[in-house]
Amino acid sequence: MSDPAGMLLVDKPKDWTSHDVVAVLRRQFPRGTKVGHTGTLDPLATGLLVVLVGVCTRLQARLQGFDKVYSGAIRLGVKTDTGDITGKTLTQSETTMLAAFNQTGR
Repeated sequence: MSDPAGMLLVDKPKDWTSHDVVAVLRRQFPRGTKVGHTGTLDPLATGLLVVLVGVCTRLQARLQGFDKVYSGAIRLGVKTDTGDITGKTLTQSETTMLAAFNQTGR
């Protein structure tokens, strides 16, 4: 029997780390099978996690360099003690005007 190899596209759930996903998948393969991912997703993020198995783990650097697209929602005017959605709200204010920025941030 040949060693397992390939690419898995996983819809990573919220509150899981990329390493959590890899750890679960690693247990599905024979001991010693290499399993890795092409880039860490924040535990709060959901979405596509590309997981490589066996000899395909050699493709990691090449695949990680591809363009990626992110989407999300932001809530303006809220300051938390952690700087993210998990924190306690410290201040909340109305936001009435947004400044437009181009892709360079200017």
